[in-house]
Amino acid sequence: MGGSKKTVANQVLLGDCVEIMATLPADSVDVVFADPPYNLQLEGALLRPNNSKVAGVDAAWDRFDGFRSYDEFTRAWLTQARRVLKRTGTLWVIGTYHNIFRIGAIVQDEGFWILNDVVWRKTNPMPNFRGRRFTNAHETLIWCSRARGERYRFNYRAMKALNDGLQMRSDWLLPLCTGPERIKARGRKAHPTQKPEALLHRVILASTEVGDLVLDPFFGTGTTGAVAKRLGRTFIGIESDPEYARIAESRIAAIEEPADPALVAPLERRSEPRIPFGWLVERGLLAPGAVLYDARRRHTARVRADGTLVTADFRGSIHAAGAHVQNAPACNGWQFWCTEVRGRLVPIDLLRQQLRTQLQ
Repeated sequence: MGGSKKTVANQVLLGDCVEIMATLPADSVDVVFADPPYNLQLEGALLRPNNSKVAGVDAAWDRFDGFRSYDEFTRAWLTQARRVLKRTGTLWVIGTYHNIFRIGAIVQDEGFWILNDVVWRKTNPMPNFRGRRFTNAHETLIWCSRARGERYRFNYRAMKALNDGLQMRSDWLLPLCTGPERIKARGRKAHPTQKPEALLHRVILASTEVGDLVLDPFFGTGTTGAVAKRLGRTFIGIESDPEYARIAESRIAAIEEPADPALVAPLERRSEPRIPFGWLVERGLLAPGAVLYDARRRHTARVRADGTLVTADFRGSIHAAGAHVQNAPACNGWQFWCTEVRGRLVPIDLLRQQLRTQLQ
């Protein structure tokens, strides 16, 4: 490919990922999700106890002359990935013990700043048929900002909501891609390492906004593009295998874009009106003199008319008062303090949400 560099959203580009990324504009991509070759270094066929062959990864795209060759390949595509990422963009890379540690070192060498390593724990991993090692039951994702100190998008509230109101942890329990989701070609798996859409749903929902551009330089059968389209994001897929690219295009074409983009947009706090605690008092949701408790009723504080709290030896904001009674450096008072409603303690954050709804 040649000519002027331009962004080609919602396309599957056939060819070498390094060469094609070099044609894309710098600072043009919001997120790169990469599922590179594992470099499994297989020696012979893997057999089950009944001597049937395991359909593992033995394709030409996963063969390298050695670690040095693999490292050179990794450095080349990571260099281009960092170039095309926006300053606020992030990189996700997934791998196994065969390659993820080598990739992690090169990621840092190239200037990325690691934010998290996420463990995808598989509910249904392939057994270790030879019984000579532990079952390989997980893969590791590395999540990075473009550089140390750069601002980046993290949709914390969306992840918390997806996790039933609890902070999303860095260990994700998800099944392998099986059943109707597993794409078949000529009666066999179309791709040996097809990732589950649930995994990409978390990645994309966590780190993008509606309309953002996601680049996948190892597109395979198009899971990244399929999920991006379903969530109202755009994508660029790069794939070297014509058959994989054809399957991906057909798969994505069958997916409908969301009818209402608002339903797939992350609702973060910065997009909602700020609600001072005092507003709850002046609007009668909490009366002056009302007693607040922590969730275990170990600490109490009374509400003042000016929106501060008073304890036996302290007066201050809901956050400062919460930190004081715990002898802690900081506290989220909205989550720490509770009010009694019909004999049950509920966080005052619920009252804030109630008021926010009234003001919208």
